[in-house]
Amino acid sequence: MAPVIHMKDHLVKAYAFGDNVRIYAATTTTLVEHARKIHDLWPTSAAALGRFLTVSAMMGAMYTKDQDLTLRIDGDGPIRGMLATANANGEVRGYVGNPHVFLQYDSGKLDVGQAVGQGHIHVTKDVKIRDTFTSTARIQTGEIGEDFAFYFTASEQIPSAVGVGVIVNPDNTVKTAGGFILQRMPGCPDEVIDDIEAALKDLPPVSEMLESGLTPEGIIQEIAGEDYRLLTDMDLAYACDCSREKFERGLISLGKKELSMLREEDGKIDTVCHFCMTTYHFDKEDIARLMEETNLD
Repeated sequence: MAPVIHMKDHLVKAYAFGDNVRIYAATTTTLVEHARKIHDLWPTSAAALGRFLTVSAMMGAMYTKDQDLTLRIDGDGPIRGMLATANANGEVRGYVGNPHVFLQYDSGKLDVGQAVGQGHIHVTKDVKIRDTFTSTARIQTGEIGEDFAFYFTASEQIPSAVGVGVIVNPDNTVKTAGGFILQRMPGCPDEVIDDIEAALKDLPPVSEMLESGLTPEGIIQEIAGEDYRLLTDMDLAYACDCSREKFERGLISLGKKELSMLREEDGKIDTVCHFCMTTYHFDKEDIARLMEETNLD
């Protein structure tokens, strides 16, 4: 069975190894390249955020349509942390604290681990039925894949393997990006666990699989052979839901005193969305209108 060829970023979910594991696999090249452009990312920052966005997109697909996630990596490395949001519709967005990081190993491979450093992963789930709740796990290597494998095992008690990869071209554009998350189902037999471990041990690096042209379904085949069944195939995209109206509400929340000071001292406010870098300009008249419309004046 040949994998279906997709031009867009997309994700495939499947059960494999006799339905004893679920696997999410995704290609994210276009959305990671979009993030690189809008955030002016240098190579190591692009690789780090690209891996993070890939994991975030796959985690978003684990939930239902009205639920979303906020993921944060607080590391002490020069990248100064990352934040992403994802939902079940295949939409993801994110940013880094420092976009201008370029660190390499002696081999020339991008040193994402050093860029991220040590610290914690925080995952906040908004399932729309009660207050949000956050799970936390310590960063293991800073390479993102190993860190989220530990997060799933330690914080959610789901034994998991996570592989992510981003290749950055010499001209700093993103050549390929993608990854997979494999999770054991409850009651997985010991002999199946042995088969899974053997398959993962022989698995090529994600970046190598992507560079060879494998699709998400191809990655699943590389892991499980023909012992899998597809459940979901969905498009992924970098998407931001910011708007002028949302920033207006944020300005209103500053209160009368702060808005009055801004109107009198600066005469304008330029607000920038951290996720998509869109700038919203508010002049003196806009500020006065907000105050008048909300009875703050």
